[in-house]
Order: sequence, then structure tokens, then C-alpha cells
Amino acid sequence: MSSEDVRPAPIKSTPMIQRVGIYTAVLLAGLLLGFVPMWVKARQCAGSLAESGHHLVLARMQSNLASAAIDARRGDYEPARQAASEFYTSLRAEADRGEASVLTQPQRAGVQPLFGQRDEIITLLARSDPASADRLSDLYASYRKIVGG
Repeated sequence: MSSEDVRPAPIKSTPMIQRVGIYTAVLLAGLLLGFVPMWVKARQCAGSLAESGHHLVLARMQSNLASAAIDARRGDYEPARQAASEFYTSLRAEADRGEASVLTQPQRAGVQPLFGQRDEIITLLARSDPASADRLSDLYASYRKIVGG
């Protein structure tokens, strides 16, 4: 065999389309490696935010009721009436939301009897009756027992 008979094998080059496909696949894999952890973190943050929002709604209702009780004790009946009215309005709104409510089913059932006292307490506050302070204190204790806060 002569040296002329032995030819080096031609170098096979990868077609351009195949190389672009490989580069695209590598790029997508890299993007997914970065996207998936961020997506998981975003979902965790969204869940945490929703839970914080639920706690905030409950805390605001409790704060309105506590403000009403304190104002009534101090003899500030009009601010107490407004705070009690806000409490009942927000409590009614949450109770009526059903499964979308921040209140659980047992809590929604537990707050239903509290609505029976609404008109009487608001009337006592409108009349500047000192008995309203005790009623609001009892209402506050009942609410905390039901909600667990």
C-alpha cells in the first residue's frame, strides 16, 4: 500500500440545523434549571402571603371589637358604636363568603349566635348606656373563644 492509497477519513461535520437544535435544547434546560426553583419559591411566598392576609382580617375584626369595648368603658359611646358596627359588618362579610372565608366552617357556625346581639349592642351604644361596656366585653370574650385568638 502506498501512502497515496491511504486517505484520511473525511471529518464529518454536524449539520447546522442539528447544532442549532442542540444549542436550543441546552439553553432551554439552563432556563428551566433557573425557572423551577424560582417558581417553587414564588408559590411558597404566595401561600405565606395568603395566610398572613387571613390573620390580618381576623386581627382587624378583633381590634375593632376591642376598641369598641375600651371606648365604651371610657364613656366614648359614639366611637364605640362605630367600631362595633365595623366589627359586625366585617364579621358578616366573612361569614357570608362561605368556603372562601378566613373563618373555618366551625368558626362560621360559632359566630352565628353573635349576630343576634348586634342590634341590642348598637342600640345600647347609641343610647350611651353604660351596660354596653359589659356586653361588649362579653362579646369580645366569646369572639376570642370562637376564633381562638
